[in-house]
Amino acid sequence: MSALPIHAVLPQLLAALRETSAAVLVAPPGAGKTTAVAPALLSQTWCAGEILLLSPRRIAARAAAERMAALAGEPVGRTYGYATRLDTKRSAATRVTVMTEGIFVARIQADPELAGVSAVLFDEVHERSLDSDFGLALALDAQAALRPDLRIVAMSATLDGARFAALMDGAPVIESEGRSHPLELVHLGRDGNGRIEDAMTSVIRQAMRERQGGLLAFLPGVAEIERVAERLGEPEGVRVHRLHGNVDPARQRAAIAAEPDGQRKLVLATSIAETSLTLDSIRIVVDSGLARRPRYDRAAGMTRLVTERASQASAAQRAGRAARQGPGTAYRLWEAAATAGMPRFDPPEMLEADLSALVLDCAIWGVADPRELKWIDPPPVAAVEEARARLKRLDALDEGGRPTAHGRRIARLPLPPRLAHMLVRAGELGLANTAAEIAVLLGERGLGGNDPDLEMRLRRWRTERGQRAEAARRIAGRWAGLVAGAGAQGFDHPVAACIALAYPDRIARRRDPAGERWASVGGRGFILDPASSLAGAEWLAVAETQGSAAGARILSAAPFDAAAVEALFADRIETRREVRFDPATGGVVAERTRRLGAITLSRGPDSGASTDAIEAALVEGVRRYGLSLLPWDAGAAALRARAAYAGHPLDDAVLIERLDDWLPALVAGKRRLDAIAPGALSEALRGVLGWDAMREIDQIAPARFESPAGSSHAIDYAAEGGPRVELRVQALYGLAAHPVIGRDRVPLVLSLTSPAGRPIQTTRDLPGFWAGSWQAVAKEMRGRYPRHPWPDDPAAADPTLRTKNADARRRKSD
Repeated sequence: MSALPIHAVLPQLLAALRETSAAVLVAPPGAGKTTAVAPALLSQTWCAGEILLLSPRRIAARAAAERMAALAGEPVGRTYGYATRLDTKRSAATRVTVMTEGIFVARIQADPELAGVSAVLFDEVHERSLDSDFGLALALDAQAALRPDLRIVAMSATLDGARFAALMDGAPVIESEGRSHPLELVHLGRDGNGRIEDAMTSVIRQAMRERQGGLLAFLPGVAEIERVAERLGEPEGVRVHRLHGNVDPARQRAAIAAEPDGQRKLVLATSIAETSLTLDSIRIVVDSGLARRPRYDRAAGMTRLVTERASQASAAQRAGRAARQGPGTAYRLWEAAATAGMPRFDPPEMLEADLSALVLDCAIWGVADPRELKWIDPPPVAAVEEARARLKRLDALDEGGRPTAHGRRIARLPLPPRLAHMLVRAGELGLANTAAEIAVLLGERGLGGNDPDLEMRLRRWRTERGQRAEAARRIAGRWAGLVAGAGAQGFDHPVAACIALAYPDRIARRRDPAGERWASVGGRGFILDPASSLAGAEWLAVAETQGSAAGARILSAAPFDAAAVEALFADRIETRREVRFDPATGGVVAERTRRLGAITLSRGPDSGASTDAIEAALVEGVRRYGLSLLPWDAGAAALRARAAYAGHPLDDAVLIERLDDWLPALVAGKRRLDAIAPGALSEALRGVLGWDAMREIDQIAPARFESPAGSSHAIDYAAEGGPRVELRVQALYGLAAHPVIGRDRVPLVLSLTSPAGRPIQTTRDLPGFWAGSWQAVAKEMRGRYPRHPWPDDPAAADPTLRTKNADARRRKSD
């Protein structure tokens, strides 16, 4: 094999590891670090044990092991082996094991000393996956406390080695040059309104006409890959491959290797092909500039896939694929100037992921706060707290944040906490086999097809043939064997029951006849394609969603029914007795409801509602909807006006603020506000004011005016212009001075009327009226009301409300 660029710096790396236990290796793509470093370490005197080489992807892990084995002239699984979730090849003779980062985290948790391991190599650490960051933190912690002889090497393809060196206590940084081949960049741009599949298909055809060699096209996801493949068909002399996580190992190997019959290679790939892999004979790259990444929505408690612009670092990695083995060309579907507007790097997964597994693993490791470990980017506090709260709901952590026996059990399973919790609880119900199968289906897209109905997918997968389907079934069987109770116990909806155990907050009930809108136990709204076979179900156990929290689209679910929901979650169903105020009637409605989270299971009248609850609802109704609902009478309204005039206001704000002081006594024993007795509101207001205030009000603003004729008249303190009293003019005969009220002797506004109650004059100056316009008024009144007295000098006349004849009879009787 010809020398790779990495060989020039291997002596420097080996020398560093003889002197220290950590090093950082910076080597661009194509330098050979993935397959050259581990074999070089095997000859070192300190390396008597196994070397673990961590890879971010299963495809890359398997390819790296196979490449090292081929270079050594051995079958894979002897000196060089690999371990991934779906596939493992290693033996007692294996010295170098390439494993995915998640497998390493499980291994170091089970054996913190890493007995028999001499070195751990973290490949592609610049990708900043959560498992990579966490695995490095655990390895550094184990090295510091238990294994000072353990060698740790962080290998990066980008020049951020200084950050890792600082994290590793000043570890030496060794830099390698890359293998340099000419690379031409062709920026084409594209119509933002068009479909990405159409644009990619057009550019792929153009590139294959203009350039020679194999072509690698980067698309955001599997759906886009399939649509482009459909548009391309089978070009003559070209073999089309698909490369993504759902492709079985044999087809992945075919996409990576040279074409045995000399045909031209065309690979349609996701971002899985950006790093670690060298695809043979590729000279052309067509880059959509898009990537689909998981983003954890903390508000909704779910991870959703987001299609977004690729980063500058990703674009550089993708373009470099074309120049790995010789001169190449990269066609980009964006303008050259737009590159500067792309994000520089992909965000670390630590900052955007669900941290439930990390928090649980840290608790089991003995670290209550994950931030106590060494991180390039520490876990966000809010994300840690949210994960801790979820783990407590799963009974994985106690109130002190310590792992429970259940938490330790689910942490031992090679699954995220929710799915591990599902597997354990399902095992207790005799549904271990189904739960294990569901866990595999949710982790491996494409098994059994892509139908949203997980029951249908499960049935199809159980009959599928092929290496990937068989490997997945073996994993499901192994997982089921890790928990008790493999036999089912007669559940009508075992698939839905298992999903509901993992995602109880996503149990959903249909909200419309079409089955398009769904309400969930967790309070989120879901949307389903009405054409889906699931749309006719009344209940769904939802496993996966995509989109915004307010209206996420259901990606996978299984049908449920009310009886199964109630049987499975009987301990979570709450019976609530609710008494609420109805502003339309001024009364209360008493209901008894049964709820599972945000979903109401049943509702009916509650004849046993307590009087306290009814009275409290009436008070709260007035507090919310206002005092106008109360049956105010004239006396209460007058008292409020007098109090305001006297400087003791009883406006709405004051009465609402003190509502609990005066209203409960009025509604005691009542179900409606209009049942409050007449006059009760006035008495309540007097209680609010108190004796001293009432005395002052009576002095400043007396309720009534007593006329010289002996009649009593209410004073209107809310009238425009000041306190006003309305009375017949004859009642004021004999009064030479204008009447006043209160301590301040405020003149009353007199609204004078005829014997029939019709207004004749309004005045603040009664003597002036007598001396002025009275003569004209009296002349008119004598014509209209001749039976009543209309003296020329009313100030000297006797006040009377009777007719002249009635007065004469009275004087005669006297």
